[in-house]
Amino acid sequence: MLSPLPLLAAPPVAFGTPLPVPDSFTIWPYQARFRQAAQLIANGVFEALDEDLDPYVLLLALPVNDADQTDPTPICLEPADYNLDGQAFAEARARGRYYQMLQPWSSPDAEFMSEEMVLRKQTALGLRLAVQEVFDDLPTGKHLYFAGPGVRIQQHYVMPVLRLNRKPAQAHPTLQKNRYYTDGRFLSYSLLMSAILRFHEECYKSLTEPEPGSGLLVRPRDTDEIIRSAGKLFMDTPAQDLGMNPAATKLFATCNTISSLRYEGAEGIGKLLLARRGHPNLSEVFALTCPTPLTDYRAVRKLLEMTTSDVSLLADGENVYALGRQVGQYDASREDLFVINFVTHYAWEFQHGGQVLMRAHYGLPSLPRTRLNRARFRRDLKQTFQLTDNVRIERLWDVVVEASRQKHGTLLVITTEALAEADRLKLQCTLIEPVPLTPLITRLVTAIDGAVLLDPDSYCYSIGVILDGKASGHGTSTRGARYNSAIRYVDSSPYPCLAIVVSEDGLVDVITKESLREE
Repeated sequence: MLSPLPLLAAPPVAFGTPLPVPDSFTIWPYQARFRQAAQLIANGVFEALDEDLDPYVLLLALPVNDADQTDPTPICLEPADYNLDGQAFAEARARGRYYQMLQPWSSPDAEFMSEEMVLRKQTALGLRLAVQEVFDDLPTGKHLYFAGPGVRIQQHYVMPVLRLNRKPAQAHPTLQKNRYYTDGRFLSYSLLMSAILRFHEECYKSLTEPEPGSGLLVRPRDTDEIIRSAGKLFMDTPAQDLGMNPAATKLFATCNTISSLRYEGAEGIGKLLLARRGHPNLSEVFALTCPTPLTDYRAVRKLLEMTTSDVSLLADGENVYALGRQVGQYDASREDLFVINFVTHYAWEFQHGGQVLMRAHYGLPSLPRTRLNRARFRRDLKQTFQLTDNVRIERLWDVVVEASRQKHGTLLVITTEALAEADRLKLQCTLIEPVPLTPLITRLVTAIDGAVLLDPDSYCYSIGVILDGKASGHGTSTRGARYNSAIRYVDSSPYPCLAIVVSEDGLVDVITKESLREE
């Protein structure tokens, strides 16, 4: 078993200098550092998508030689004490060769690759299919496993395996699974699967370098960069379903650019329906004589001004050809009618069959989240205020639910010292006579900018509060001032407090000291 060594706490190691590791399951010098670096990347990517996914990276090493050799090479696993039966993968190598012949890998770039590179790709993908098949058949309980392509290092094929919690991983809506591009490549069915594929691509590229794994240590990609790359990959799926060339269509970049544009100072709000012309569930109100290319961003943004709640732009993946509406009962199994909903400035959603599959805010994609989770909110109140009285909890819940409906966004701060804080911040807020918040009063006081300050008994003491607080390392440039000011305040406050941030794009974040410490 390799001793756990946090990447950030490890002594500095120059490029080309291997890290000393124990003799147990030591296949190559950078092995321990590779898994630690991969774990760090997985934490950043998948915790950003859903904090409940709890990513964990392990390495599976399958022998190059068949098991019936006189001196067979053992199947290895890191960490060595991980509760997984390695013998379950004894036939994976032979099964991988079968898949390799059954589903030969092809690529538009194959003609520029050597036979050795093509064979390496075929072997890696065939082995991944075989190992994934084993994982899918194992009783893995509350976890899901996603195998990456295998790379030969000495006498083993080394495969990174990503483990995620099953329940949150399966909670998000997806498109149909187990589909492929026309060239045989796997077709992503969700943003989460796209992130998994991008993660494994990073691992594969690092393991195929001259010093396997060393590249991941000295040039790890930024978390946001990988998530954006996953968003681009996922948006290739509707392009493929509409018969478009995903590489040429670039739907992700197109939607980001259109959402970023203003028309005469106004932000773009409206819908764009993606489907082939003549789709049975689309009715045209009027058609354009000359269809407008989606890449003519300003023209499309101008056309978006004509949309209403039930009239949308109609596009075939390349051009906007009409304005119209969706009619009849759409058969979601067809997967040939998609919705791009432009929510507000630089924010849009990708929808199918009435479900949100992905949100993008300032070019950064994210998984759809419920507006507010009652059980988690109760847990946060208990952790922060030791609040267990159901009457008080339900009163606060009603306030938060009403605030979450504020279409322009708002910020609630619950603190045990709301009265003292209102007095301290009196020069940068509007003081009011203490009043218990009801849904009606909540709707009124959240209509203006600034935070609403209340205590755990739902009494409000000030509105329009400009929060203060010291800058911390927990903020993010991809979120607005409201979100970051809430983080600064909660992180700096000497009192028990909790902030509820309602963003203009519909996201609701509950920020506590405990949640900041977990980042």
